[in-house]
Amino acid sequence: MIKSVAIQGVKGSFHHIVSQQFFDESMSISECLTFDEVVDSILKSNNDAAIMAIENSIAGSIIPNYALIDNYDLHIIGEHYLDIQHHLMALPNQTINDIKEVYSHPMALLQCKAFFKQYPHIKLIEDKDTAEVAQRIQSKQLKQVAAVASQLAAELFQLEILSKSIQTIKHNETRFFIVKTKNSEIPEIQINKASVKFELDHKRGSLATILNVLSDCKLNLTKIQSLPKIETPWKYAFFVDVTFETYNDYKKAKSVMKIMAQDFKVLGEYKNARL
Repeated sequence: MIKSVAIQGVKGSFHHIVSQQFFDESMSISECLTFDEVVDSILKSNNDAAIMAIENSIAGSIIPNYALIDNYDLHIIGEHYLDIQHHLMALPNQTINDIKEVYSHPMALLQCKAFFKQYPHIKLIEDKDTAEVAQRIQSKQLKQVAAVASQLAAELFQLEILSKSIQTIKHNETRFFIVKTKNSEIPEIQINKASVKFELDHKRGSLATILNVLSDCKLNLTKIQSLPKIETPWKYAFFVDVTFETYNDYKKAKSVMKIMAQDFKVLGEYKNARL
């Protein structure tokens, strides 16, 4: 039973919104400013689970979070897709021409680059969290400073939205993992998606052979991400997401991959949020 979750950011952040949608609004949350703190929180059993952004449809994969999940043997128990709408907000009674500095998370600024090209007088400054900037603007009554954050952050911290949905591509989604230190209790019959990690020898066709195994076992590859092995230059680990209709098909593929690949590891078995 999950009673509390760790999130990156403060209330009003996109991780907070995911906690409300995946669980419910009454879920107890612990605010952490970094993903390292998020992981530390569940490793120390301060929280039952954690929510971690893993990829964005505009900015791509969040590589460090793959490494955190792998290095600390965390288990993915679920996923959630969130429509990300970035709004420019500041204290009331200001216009966009009054704004001199905009602070936000690097991923948020990256997703809004085209918008800010119209306003060369604005200095963009990377910060730890979208909503935490909004909170700071309110608590310190910062004029001529704006945040890029969610509608919820604007409401919670009583800021005025100067421009709505400023992300470059209007359909902007982020995928989040829900992780625990122990594997999921989801019954096999409900599991139709999995995340696995493996390494391969530098041999011609080694990756293609593994991908053929997935195809032969009726698995659909939905994501493949390589991550360099820091201690072994030019060697890579592969993080792969697959979907399937029956758990037995996945089980068969898993048994073959264990034999064919090096350091094969299951990162999580869960429900496909896209169905």
